[in-house]
Amino acid sequence: MSQPTAEATLDNPAAAQGDQSTTEHSGNGRRRRRPTLGRILAWVVLGVLLVITIFPFYWMLRTALSSNDALYANATSLLPVDFSWGGFERVFGMQSTQEAIAQGGSGADIDFWRYLGNSVLVATGITVCQVFFSAMAAYAFSRLRWRFRGPVFGLFLMSLMVPLIFTLLPNFLLIKQLGLVDTLLGIMLPGLFMAPFAIFFLRQFFLNVPLEVEEAALIDGASKIRVFFTLIVPMSSAPIATVSILTYITAWNDYFWPLMVSYTDQSRVLTVALGSFAAQTPQTGPDWAGLMAATLIAALPMIVLFACFAKKIVNSIGFSGIK
Repeated sequence: MSQPTAEATLDNPAAAQGDQSTTEHSGNGRRRRRPTLGRILAWVVLGVLLVITIFPFYWMLRTALSSNDALYANATSLLPVDFSWGGFERVFGMQSTQEAIAQGGSGADIDFWRYLGNSVLVATGITVCQVFFSAMAAYAFSRLRWRFRGPVFGLFLMSLMVPLIFTLLPNFLLIKQLGLVDTLLGIMLPGLFMAPFAIFFLRQFFLNVPLEVEEAALIDGASKIRVFFTLIVPMSSAPIATVSILTYITAWNDYFWPLMVSYTDQSRVLTVALGSFAAQTPQTGPDWAGLMAATLIAALPMIVLFACFAKKIVNSIGFSGIK
């Protein structure tokens, strides 16, 4: 922008001053938007939604840090009532039976670390196997040419419309005939292989990989298997990581299927253990402090995991063309 001349300054000082302020504004490279009613309302709505989303987690923390006896007297208090670490101590088995009963607990033993280990083992095994086989199936649907490829992929997509409740009984009968009831393998087996959503998600990304790169590797003598492991998988690290995170969270939060299969502490996962813990009601009422402490500890790894990789998940979904 041209500088104001001396003559223009003498004739119209206000114009020259306005021109100078415009120049400074352009030099900063920032444009300040005036707050409008629509923007203010949008921020208010986002703030309300944020509070609604975070409030349940805060309420769990508030209840976990309270005393059971005081909760009934001050149920509406927003702050911890009669602050106590007793709920967390009962979850980690740091209280004796007499101390737990005195603080409103049921006094039952909770093998928290066994349940946590079972959940980690089940979620990790399902994630590793399911993502691996789903990635191979997605590559076959996106790159390989074979007969009835389209109809078979259509059947996979149709399986997304089948409610999970319809598959529980056939899967249970199969697990029972295999003698895997009350075992960790019996919990993992139905989700150990391919998942329709994971195949669809990864296939959408594989279709965006330039075909010329793969053809160049094939010309150099690489096989399809080598191309998949040394070329496609490294280039697809972001969507594979996204599918892995979503699969891990789903396996970690699964409740109904592990409840059907596991009967003892040997195969009981954390979600089922929380349900059993809630059913152990002492004379004074449910052990809300202990239950909320256990729930918060069980949900904390998933919250941290999703918070760390939320941006990668959103970017991968957008890049894969899933709306």
